This record gives sequence, C-alpha cells and structure tokens, in this order.
Amino acid sequence: MQFWSFRVIWSRMKAIRFMMADRTVPKTKKALIVAGIVYLFLPIDLIPALVFPLSLIDDVLIWMLIIWYLKKELDVYWTGEKGKDLSRKYHKKHMVDDVEFEVNSDNGEDDGNA
Repeated sequence: MQFWSFRVIWSRMKAIRFMMADRTVPKTKKALIVAGIVYLFLPIDLIPALVFPLSLIDDVLIWMLIIWYLKKELDVYWTGEKGKDLSRKYHKKHMVDDVEFEVNSDNGEDDGNA
C-alpha cells in the first residue's frame, strides 16, 4: 500500500480516533498520538514561528513520522480488518469453554435424532 498519497494519509489520520478508542491497543502507541497533539500546541518548535511558512514543516514532519510509525496499526482500522472489541462487554464475566452439551426435548416428541 502506498504511504505518500494524500488519500492514504488522510484515511490513516481518520483511523486514529478508532485506534484511540480500542482498549486492546498498547498505551505506548496511544501516548505517541497524545504527544503529537501536545507538540502541535506547544509554543516551542524546531523551526521558529517567525519564519511562518517554514514553521509548519516541523509539525507536518512530526505527524508524518507518527503516521509512518503506526501505519500497520492504523491500516487495520482503515481497511476494516479490526473486528468489534468485545473486551469491555465481557470484562470480568465468567465464561465456560470446552463444554459438551445435548439438548433433549421435554414434550416427548421424537425429533428424528436417534
């Protein structure tokens, strides 16, 4: 998949909110996104704001590096490969696995299975 097309970058940026909402994503990856947002609003930049058009380059470059680093994770959300996260719904529930069971009809009719 291409990395440097505008459509791909924009789709990955839109996938960030779904990645941030997923509880299965490691906190270090979420912290990287938060650090990028904080860097956007900090008054300290690598290129000073006095040189206006060039001062945006460091912000764009930082976000391009963040998106490049998280591209595999973001592509999962962008392409729809990530299923619904059920970890919150079934958190601390008692689940029983590997159980064999048989259903018997109580009305006395023969269901054809002998």
